[in-house]
Amino acid sequence: MTSPHLELGRITLSVLFIGGLIGGSLWILSPFLGAFVWATMIVVATWPLMRRVESMCGGRRTPAVAVMSLGLLAILIVPLGVALQALLGHVDELAVLLERLPEMQLPGAPDWLARVPLVGGRAQEAWSHLVDEGLTDVMSQAQPYIRTGAAWLAKQAGSFAVLLVQFVLIVILTAVLYAGGESWAAWIRGFARRLADEQGDRMVVLAGQAIRGVALGVVVTALVQSILGGIGLAIVGVPFAGVLTAIMFALCIAQLGPFIVLIGATIWTYTTFGSGWGAFMLVWTMVVGTMDNFLRPVLIRRGADLPLLLIFAGVIGGLIAFGIVGIFVGPVVLAVAYTLLDSWIATDTREKLVPLNVGAGTAQ
Repeated sequence: MTSPHLELGRITLSVLFIGGLIGGSLWILSPFLGAFVWATMIVVATWPLMRRVESMCGGRRTPAVAVMSLGLLAILIVPLGVALQALLGHVDELAVLLERLPEMQLPGAPDWLARVPLVGGRAQEAWSHLVDEGLTDVMSQAQPYIRTGAAWLAKQAGSFAVLLVQFVLIVILTAVLYAGGESWAAWIRGFARRLADEQGDRMVVLAGQAIRGVALGVVVTALVQSILGGIGLAIVGVPFAGVLTAIMFALCIAQLGPFIVLIGATIWTYTTFGSGWGAFMLVWTMVVGTMDNFLRPVLIRRGADLPLLLIFAGVIGGLIAFGIVGIFVGPVVLAVAYTLLDSWIATDTREKLVPLNVGAGTAQ
């Protein structure tokens, strides 16, 4: 018979050995974990699209993976290249615009601005102050922040090559996951069943639904807002409309919205073309900037059958905690935790709760 002390020592050493293996594996794979997480999120979110492409290719997986990988490569790298080319091609114009900015004179505030509820009076007062003082005072106050931002951009300029390498790595890992999607899914679901039986399998399915719902809501909303915002910029004739559209898309993905770009474009339109086009740009800004309040919930709700407040809290909280990838990780973590807790409460309630016969006497 084995001694309890020997058994305890064996179990302790086994746990330490397994923990060491897991820790060493994560340490070795740490340079690839970020790209692998992104690739997993992309594959889960776009798997139905990949299957449709596969059916269009006659049921052959290799051409479908090639098409999806090339499309992803274009989505990740082409906008970055176009933005850099546009910036480098308009450096002189941008420098002239920055030099003229302190000398620009704003037109008077429109009459309807004072009638806007709650903020109209303060907005008109701030506008009048800018008209009286000009942009020189604002630029002088913003110069320290501009210098800090320029220094940060100069420091980060060397990281573009690293970013491109990371994009290529994401595309490669995505292609690998596309090629063996069914086997990867079966392995994950089998591992989940070993942990928590059918409940674990349900968690994996729910996590996939949450990823697809958030991807549908966040990405499609960002596309719609940035495209409509870019159309408005092009109609008015704002310079660097393509670059500003790409910036709006990035801001929408980060849940900051397009207001930062569109408000700046509205001010520029007022100063350049007067109140007519300026009023048009202001209305366009309000429509585009607020449409995510109803479009995103509808799209997320279609993709994942979860409480909307839970998904929204996961998107915002995940963004703050983990950065951009947290937009997808946050809702998944909250969805799994919520479902586990809800199932545990429901099971305990079914086992212990005794139905009450209202109106019937209990004393005999």
